Amino acid sequence: MSSINPIILWDDLDSTQRMLWRDELLQLQLSYVDALDSARFEEWPDFFMPDARYTVQSRENFDRGLPLALMDLESQGMMRDRVYGVTQTIFHAPYYMRHLCNSPLIVDMKLNDQVEGGFVLSARTHYSVYRTKPGQSSQIYNVGCYHDEVVQTTNGLRFIKKLCVYDTELILNSLIYPI
Repeated sequence: MSSINPIILWDDLDSTQRMLWRDELLQLQLSYVDALDSARFEEWPDFFMPDARYTVQSRENFDRGLPLALMDLESQGMMRDRVYGVTQTIFHAPYYMRHLCNSPLIVDMKLNDQVEGGFVLSARTHYSVYRTKPGQSSQIYNVGCYHDEVVQTTNGLRFIKKLCVYDTELILNSLIYPI
């Protein structure tokens, strides 16, 4: 696989084109968290390309360049296995999640002839996730930043990489659902 061409396209776009890309990326991110918050986990893998990577990693390990992660899924198939596990085999006390995200910051857009659409859009989005157990107060569950790489497909934007770098040092109970 060839490396990404260092030609940065983002700076070449006019303000209207940038606004359209930001809007489409924001829609992808909002649809992603809405599916998770609505417990439509079977839709979660569809936000990704078949060979996409989904990783949940502590900020400490990310900053130090260490590979250890709480979750590291290397394909859409692995994500579907995770959904099966979460919905069919794992028993836990019920809770609801609610994501709050800022608007994505597009970092760059680079040519890459190895991906559908011919380019990779890189972005960062800060998030916080609240967890609410029935009959209890809401708690901050996880806070961090999505580091995303996205490609254009005939079905709209899709993630080829979603790295969730969390700041939260203590994860309440365990990580069951995707962030």
